[in-house]
Amino acid sequence: MGTFLQDLRYGARMLWKSRGFTLVAVAALALGIGATTAIFSVVNAVLLRPLPYPEPERLVMAWGYKDVLAHSASVSYADFADWRDQTQTLEHVAAYQSSGTLLRQNDAEPEPISGANVAADLFPLLRVQPVVGRAFTRAEDQAAAAPVVVIGYALWQRRFNADPHVVGQQIRLGSTSATVVGVLPEGFRFPAAARRTEFLRPLAQALGEATKRRSAYNLRVVARLKPGVTPAQAEAEMRAVGARLEQQYPDEGFRLGARMLTLHEATVGRVRTSLLVLLGAVGLVLLIACANVANLLLARAAARYREMAIRVALGASRLRVVRQLLTESLLLAVLGGTGGVLLALWGVDLLIAASPLDIPRLKDTGLDAGVLAFTAGVTLLTGIVFGLAPALQASRVELHETLKEGGRSATEGKGRHRLRGLLVVAEVALSLVLLVGAGLLARSFARLSEVNPGFDPQNVLTTGISLAKAKYPGAAEQRVAFDEILGRVRALPGVESAAFIYPLPFGGSSTANTFLIAGRTTPRPEDKPSSNYRLVSADYFKTLAVPLRRGRAFDNHDAANAPLVVIVNESFARRFFAGADPVGQHIVIERGDSDEVQQPEREIVGVVGDVHSEGLDVAAGPEFYVPYSQAPEAYMDLVVRTSAANAAGMGTALRDAIRQVDREQYVPAVEPVTQLIADSFARRRFDALLTGLFAAVALLLASLGIFGVTAYTVTQRTHEIGVRMALGAQRGDVLRLVLGQGLRLVLCGLALGLAASLALTRVLADLLYGVTPTDPLTFAAVALLLTFVALLACYLPARKATKVDPMVALRYE
Repeated sequence: MGTFLQDLRYGARMLWKSRGFTLVAVAALALGIGATTAIFSVVNAVLLRPLPYPEPERLVMAWGYKDVLAHSASVSYADFADWRDQTQTLEHVAAYQSSGTLLRQNDAEPEPISGANVAADLFPLLRVQPVVGRAFTRAEDQAAAAPVVVIGYALWQRRFNADPHVVGQQIRLGSTSATVVGVLPEGFRFPAAARRTEFLRPLAQALGEATKRRSAYNLRVVARLKPGVTPAQAEAEMRAVGARLEQQYPDEGFRLGARMLTLHEATVGRVRTSLLVLLGAVGLVLLIACANVANLLLARAAARYREMAIRVALGASRLRVVRQLLTESLLLAVLGGTGGVLLALWGVDLLIAASPLDIPRLKDTGLDAGVLAFTAGVTLLTGIVFGLAPALQASRVELHETLKEGGRSATEGKGRHRLRGLLVVAEVALSLVLLVGAGLLARSFARLSEVNPGFDPQNVLTTGISLAKAKYPGAAEQRVAFDEILGRVRALPGVESAAFIYPLPFGGSSTANTFLIAGRTTPRPEDKPSSNYRLVSADYFKTLAVPLRRGRAFDNHDAANAPLVVIVNESFARRFFAGADPVGQHIVIERGDSDEVQQPEREIVGVVGDVHSEGLDVAAGPEFYVPYSQAPEAYMDLVVRTSAANAAGMGTALRDAIRQVDREQYVPAVEPVTQLIADSFARRRFDALLTGLFAAVALLLASLGIFGVTAYTVTQRTHEIGVRMALGAQRGDVLRLVLGQGLRLVLCGLALGLAASLALTRVLADLLYGVTPTDPLTFAAVALLLTFVALLACYLPARKATKVDPMVALRYE
């Protein structure tokens, strides 16, 4: 220990004497370690940390393997009830749906809160007990039972002042009242990906009559495996249950059972590749930083070569010299790691602020003990990685060979020169891999940004309107209210047109329905065609500038008592009426939330252009549009096209116009539709920006490494250059000499980097749009950029070499 402390004190003195070197090395390491720590903290919170429930490894998501609407994740309540009653492999089964409502308390402004409607078995399934009161029971989880609710801990603190007597109180949620029976534990969230859970309500109460409809596919199911049961065994049992259900209800659809995934995989699987790519990218930055510091240490070791020789001459062993130099390297790494943690504290907050909202569990990100342990391990490993090779090189001191190889204190051996060259080659190769990845993601993002959504979103605002069913219980009342809102909105100055739609393109939800084509043979339930389904008002296509290809758009004549009509998009026409004009044909829409399977026929009166409703990267599929006056709903999205001059200040005017119809009507934020589109590919933008930032840092570090090696080489060869120029060499000859040496290293690095990129960029396939992982244009552009930067880094010291005075160089020591 005494010897180690001696080495530590000596190393600290040496680093303090070389403050410029220390500052540069620590800054490079802090940047690499800090970025790695920040990204790892996100990976740890999202991917590595177990779900916050007891025995989370036994929790599974049961997805419908195949259903009549081809929605792989949706299950009907009736099917869920059969799964729950017939299973032998699952300890508990619970269905749920995410939900939102308005908390209306006294005269305070209504507050939107988010939570879920869940089956009563969710509480024993997750083994969660309310901290105040109790959970609701199966008896209360019935459509006809009195409404109850369990509220979230934060909501209890915020709106009820943590009053323990809140249990038993009636609170108003939306247009109904419910009795509070319990308070959830602090920090409890369900689903696991939810940002917060402010209430849990009985599922059957929320669904009402829909609990009896096998065709209402709108639920997700979570289950707990019995001890010793695997997901594959539970999946096999669900297939058997599905086969029995198919025989029992042959006209209700085709069910093959359930597909089981661990709840953790179902929660984070869609972001796994993206986060691992970012972690790999920042790891490359750290390796490049290590290579740079190793080159700095090699240069410093050359300057200290006489010191090492004296140590050896005085009896120091090679191990003693290596230990001293490694101690200095580890001290540098600790300083860099400390700076990295400070950078990571700021970087984590920046990552959370800049990250897209759809990254699950992001709220849990932080520098906890696990992350700090990872940082400590990275710091120690980094100190060994960049310090070991220079230490071994510097410890190879043989006095006779030293005098024979140089005779001048400023020269270094060929071994160190080769090692410095190899480090530069590695930096170039790693930088190229990172630049290629960033280039592919950037090109993919650019391609996606150029996709035409199928409508014009400029100067279009939107907000959602949910009518209280207690005040507007029937279709007639809902229709009148929406018509009056449209009339007032259209009368506002600056409004060019306004309409309603549900669900809104890029709004995060969709509906699908099966249908029959009149005059064709009725297919089996499993073979019925399906299509996305949207309710719209007159002027919707005008408001969003969706092009009308054939026929006509809806107008005010398509009222409730008018002939039933429908408009289809081009994908619908191509798939179901190939080679024929669909206008004038009739279809029968089977509404999934209705007991009545055979709806009246609707005439197709028009064909409109395709809209990328679910994302620019999702191909437009078949869709049909129905006039909302002929099938009204209590919730609709308002879209308003305004003049460019009035778009910014229109939000307040829209709220006032809506509240003139109903002063209690809650109006959420008014947003530009362009923002919804931007949010739909926010994760791709985040990946491209962050990878691009890491690539830029890598390019900077690599160029500094090339510059440093070239400059050092010029310094070492000053005497040789002076001799060459004294013998008649021209400045151009010297320039070619120095550039050629640097270019050879760069070309070797490019060759290795291209080979590695071809192998590694295939992992990006799922993150790309319109670009292949081996896109030749990206590879060529990145190689040219790196070559240009490398040549520039070589040119600056080469230009300095051409200005060497031969007389001064010949006297150079």
